[in-house]
Amino acid sequence: MGEARRENEMVVKQDLAVVAEVRRFVRLVTGQWGMDDFVPCLVASELVTNALRYASASDGDVTFRIGRVEDGALWMEVQDASCGLPCVQRADTVGEAGRGLVIVDRFTRCWGVRPVGGGAGKVVFAVLDL
Repeated sequence: MGEARRENEMVVKQDLAVVAEVRRFVRLVTGQWGMDDFVPCLVASELVTNALRYASASDGDVTFRIGRVEDGALWMEVQDASCGLPCVQRADTVGEAGRGLVIVDRFTRCWGVRPVGGGAGKVVFAVLDL
């Protein structure tokens, strides 16, 4: 997909409070490229929150990566050790959860999941047109 340099990677501890740190990291990286950060921060928040919420603590930390593809679009991915696949949920009108992948789907060119070899987890990725 894209080519991530080591400085465009962040290990995210199993704590939902660190999602704000992920947004700061996205702002820093996208700012270096002169990009608006609102949608990238939104999508990154949803991907990381899902990974932290649905991967068990025994699965360990997750890794967030961000980069650019050949046509200048932004890509990001979150890797975790859970083999459980994400699925788009139908949220009710008053619920506070269940909209994450709907948001990701709405604001990205594409998104998907690929397994990590040897049953070591998965990577959920998204590509954003800017």
